[in-house]
Amino acid sequence: MNPLIFLLAAACGGLGAATRYLVDIGIARATGTRFPWGVMVINVTGSLVLGLVVGMLPGAAFVVGAGFLGGYTTFSTAMIDTVALWREGGRRASVAYAGGMLLAGFAAAAAGLALAQAL
Repeated sequence: MNPLIFLLAAACGGLGAATRYLVDIGIARATGTRFPWGVMVINVTGSLVLGLVVGMLPGAAFVVGAGFLGGYTTFSTAMIDTVALWREGGRRASVAYAGGMLLAGFAAAAAGLALAQAL
């Protein structure tokens, strides 16, 4: 693979990480709650976009998927948020968050692929 593609993917990863931060902060301010809605929205929208990219632009999947969306989405933060909810006594919220994100991410990825095939 061309080294410039790797540099482009790395740059896109940085943009994705910056976008994740801005989206997370914006959603936290808008909701005014400690529940990690921002990370959930980020991971679900990332799943949807990756489904679209893989279905419509498979040649761009490395740069957009591994690059931008790799920086944008965050499984590790989602798991830390899940543990934090559990430790703070929000056991039901913790289970609902982890399960809801898994199901919503699956549905979003499937919807993205289906939408890409329909277009």
